[in-house]
Amino acid sequence: MRRLSIAVMALAGPLCACVPQGQGLTEAWTPIPRPAPDEATPAGIAYLCEGHKEVTVVYAKNRASVTLDKKTWRMEYQDNGEGFRYSDAQAQWVGRDDLATLRESANTSRPIAYNCRPTRRTT
Repeated sequence: MRRLSIAVMALAGPLCACVPQGQGLTEAWTPIPRPAPDEATPAGIAYLCEGHKEVTVVYAKNRASVTLDKKTWRMEYQDNGEGFRYSDAQAQWVGRDDLATLRESANTSRPIAYNCRPTRRTT
């Protein structure tokens, strides 16, 4: 048993050395806050969604420009009491805290991109 644990330690040592100091699994993740709807200064945020889709959003003055795969929707803020909602005639950008979904505005409300989490600022 002792030989096995020494062998495991010898093999695991080089694998663990790949993680730089200070960047371990215990490092806290800091969410990227979405600006207030009435904020006049444009603020861009990139979101990573299920299926490795990237949605970029620029928020400013009760509007959001939402882009996915070279298609951009220009949406207006809709106050819904909890979370956030931006919409136009074709799509909706909805969510709360650090989780969002881009979906069709039609009767089906079919998701276009879902489980979207902010990853970086773009502006």
